[in-house]
Amino acid sequence: MGPHRNDPAVIRRLLETPATWAVVGLGDNPDRTAWAVSRWLQRELGMRLVPVHPSAAAVHGAKGYRRLAEIPDGERVAVVDCFVNSAHVGAVVDDAVTERDRLGIETVWLQLGVVDEAAAARAAEAGLTVVMDTCPKIEFRAALADGAAS
Repeated sequence: MGPHRNDPAVIRRLLETPATWAVVGLGDNPDRTAWAVSRWLQRELGMRLVPVHPSAAAVHGAKGYRRLAEIPDGERVAVVDCFVNSAHVGAVVDDAVTERDRLGIETVWLQLGVVDEAAAARAAEAGLTVVMDTCPKIEFRAALADGAAS
């Protein structure tokens, strides 16, 4: 298997379909990129957020959890959005694979600068869609420029 390549049609579908996104690395610090991008996802795209961070802080009006495994049964999470260092994202991806069936996880999105080919391959092998090394806000702007996003 070669290096992961993002599928523009998948990215467009994810950005155009309101869903619940578990944002791993989202704490209550407004100076962090995760805070600003998740607020944009919520306000501009209508995504429902589930913050996942060691502090388990509530962010943007949403209850936080320390780990994906702590999100309650019955909660449906379409996307696990990873704002963590590349050296640590493999463990988050493995947690997403483990919690896939319980939470209904369909996609792992590794943010801009977050790259782990082995983790992406494990996720894909487990049946998850993978987006890697890009930001939804950047991708949305690109889709608008192409006339593809609504």
